[in-house]
This record gives sequence, structure tokens and C-alpha cells, in this order.
Amino acid sequence: MFDEKKVKDECVAWIRGFFEKNGPGCNAVIGISGGKDSSVVAALCVEALGRDRVIGVLMPNGEQADIDMAKMLVEHLKIRHYTVNIKDAVDGITKNIPFDLSEQSKNNLPARIRMSTLYAVSQSNNGRVANTCNLSEDWVGYSTRYGDSVGDFSPCSNLTVQEVKAIGRLLGLPAALVDKVPIDGLCGKTDEENLGFTYAELDRYIREGKIDDPAKKEKIDRLHKMNAFKLQLMPAFIPSFIKSEEETR
Repeated sequence: MFDEKKVKDECVAWIRGFFEKNGPGCNAVIGISGGKDSSVVAALCVEALGRDRVIGVLMPNGEQADIDMAKMLVEHLKIRHYTVNIKDAVDGITKNIPFDLSEQSKNNLPARIRMSTLYAVSQSNNGRVANTCNLSEDWVGYSTRYGDSVGDFSPCSNLTVQEVKAIGRLLGLPAALVDKVPIDGLCGKTDEENLGFTYAELDRYIREGKIDDPAKKEKIDRLHKMNAFKLQLMPAFIPSFIKSEEETR
């Protein structure tokens, strides 16, 4: 049985420990989308560090239909925040690449520009960038490499969607944020429409190994295998002389 209070307290302590070791006095910088993941991560950081050390960054790409949800979160937590519209950057890169980008490249480019924006804000504000991915998304590769898949610390990457929601409710976040239907923000579809299965089905399969639809099991397994590289460090060639030195130590 998942104990959200115990896990929440452990995560808050972990965040404090990370900052004590990797940035005493630094701020947590979080991209705020208005969804459950960024909302929960921001709330966890507020509890761990205090609201004065948490900075939210809203990054619409032109017009963002649900920008009010992101504003609701920063107002609810009363944290310092900035709005950086990334449309000019997205359009500038797209127009200056001398060939037509693939649809996947077009969809992933905003996520990568958002991460560059977060690091620009972070470096100018004595910060550490929070990764806001959860285990369910990571399990099937539902993130953009060098976009939302990275960061300096990751409070929720070992928690499923249902577990993140439970912690969000415990933290007293507005239900509209915790239970908002997740949309990828890239192509306009919901996560579950893109994936072909629900997060509840995926979470049950991750935690219990059970799923009722064999076709969905096959798809989850295939996506997990295809995207495992996203969760690994970049492979690096090790020359034979280094291996020899290590073996003789």
C-alpha cells in the first residue's frame, strides 16, 4: 500500500539533502506547465526549501490555452515567477534551418528550448533546475531527450502518476491542477490519446505486473525497450589504456 505521507516526507528530506550537498543557499528553478507534475514538484520544493527559494518559469509558445492553470499554481504557492514566451526562439530556429523539419523535430523543439530557458534563468538566479518527469512517463519514453527529460535533481522520477496525484492531494494543491487531463503541450493531444492506454493501466502494470489487454502490454513493453536509452548516461568510449590502469589499481 502506497503511503503518500511517508513518501512525501522522505522526498522533502531528500530535496533538502540535495541542496545542502549540491548548492547550499541555491534556489530551485521549475518550469511550470500547470499540470500535476510541475505543480507537485514545486510544492515539494516549497516545503523543503521555503517559498523564497523556489522560482517558477512559465514558458508559453505563443498563446497557451491553459496558461491560467500555471498562473493558478504560482499564485497558490506564492512563489516568485517569470513568464518567458519562447515563440520567437522556436520560429527563429525553424526558419533558419535549411530544410523542412520532421514533425517529431517540430514537436520536440519547444521542449528543448524550454530547458535552455530554464538553465538561463537558473544560472542567473543561483539556481538548480528541477526535473518534473514521473516514472510512468519515463517508463515508456514519454519525454523529450534534452528537453523535459533532464535537470539537476528529480523528485518524482520514481513515482507513478497515481502516486504523484496522491502526494499532490496531500500537499493541498487545487484539484484542478492535480486531476487535470495531461496534454503533452506539443501536438495538442492528451497523453493517453498519444500513448493508446491510460496512466492507470500503465501504473498498475509497473507496480503489479498486471494488465488486462495483451495488445496494450505488448505496446508498453515495446515502448519501454525502445526508450530505455533515455534513462541512461551518455555512452562514452573508454580507451584500452584507461581500462588497463583501472585493472592494475
